[in-house]
Amino acid sequence: MSVATLALHPRQAPDVYQAEPIPDAARAEIDRLLSSGDLFRYTAPEGAPVALLEAEFAEFMGCRYALAVSSCSAALFLALKALDLPRGARVLIPAFTFAAVPSAVVHADCTPVLVEVGDNFRIDLDDFHAKLDDADAVLISHMRGHTSDMDAIMAECDARGLPVVEDAAHSLGTLWNGRKIGTIGKIGCFSFQSYKLVNAGEGGMFVTDDPELAARAIIMSGAYEHNWKKHPGLQNSFHHWQNKLPLYNVRMQNLSAAVIRPQIPAIDGRVAAGRGNHDYVAERLNRSPWMVVPPALPKEERAPDSLQFNLSGFATDDEARAFQAAAARRGVSVQVFGLSKDNARAFWNWQFLGDLPELPKTRAMLMRACDVRLPARLTREDLDVIVNALTEAAREVKAA
Repeated sequence: MSVATLALHPRQAPDVYQAEPIPDAARAEIDRLLSSGDLFRYTAPEGAPVALLEAEFAEFMGCRYALAVSSCSAALFLALKALDLPRGARVLIPAFTFAAVPSAVVHADCTPVLVEVGDNFRIDLDDFHAKLDDADAVLISHMRGHTSDMDAIMAECDARGLPVVEDAAHSLGTLWNGRKIGTIGKIGCFSFQSYKLVNAGEGGMFVTDDPELAARAIIMSGAYEHNWKKHPGLQNSFHHWQNKLPLYNVRMQNLSAAVIRPQIPAIDGRVAAGRGNHDYVAERLNRSPWMVVPPALPKEERAPDSLQFNLSGFATDDEARAFQAAAARRGVSVQVFGLSKDNARAFWNWQFLGDLPELPKTRAMLMRACDVRLPARLTREDLDVIVNALTEAAREVKAA
């Protein structure tokens, strides 16, 4: 296509909110399940799709136990209940995360303690250290796939005997010093919601190497009566906890597992494509004087399906809003976390927590931090449209 034709018919911005398509390999299994009506994970004595998914996901992650549940939020809740924390236990969480994370802490009868997050989107280690002595547990959200310094965090927590739960909803496939995120703490929790790397609409996974935590979580997930016998191993622990734990019924059903299972072999390819897309866009945006994409930490190998950057030199909120509007006119949706009304990632909107702390570092970051989805399926031409829209939008606002 000639330059003149391109000028008359500019390329449309891609639809970045379109979810990953359901693999053809899932369709036959879905049809079989619908014909049989066997949607409940415990209907079959063995070999149910959910049970097969758990075994396959545990193998993929290199961990001993995996439990499929209804959402990552459910996995986080089960993680805190499995740890048997006392009522009111203080759980440190980053102040930059999704509202479901403090909600899970509250749901587990614990108290969220918000920790400052810096302009690199990672936990502020000074504030983390200052609040650690009064903590009963730590829940680290690798928000939008940004890994905090897990060596420093684990060293501090291990020295105090504090359990660490990893919210890896955005970090399936991310490595820290060669080790898979979600397997570093006591428990890792993952999401299969439509905007994540693996699309099941909804769904989550709880992983651990600790047999007692696994047994407790399995029973509380809803393995009532003797359905726990359909989970391999752990039989002595199951017998011990039978009827001693409440049932929260957050199980995954077989249709979700049938959608997820064919996508597990595709994870590594999606990770590589997503990282390539992210790094290409990040390098180009960092050429602009008005946008800064923080680099990965030295031990971090990211698996991004979105990109976050900070606006630089945008002195007022009106300028930042004008940037959003200018990008939108070019077909690219940009979310400025702190300026999007009722954004569930802005801590001051978590009014269900009651009195909220003043967290100046996190607040300042959120007021200029931008979020753009970059699904792994995008082409280089798609990425160029997004980059050009963002850079031209910034240039327009700053020229004005």
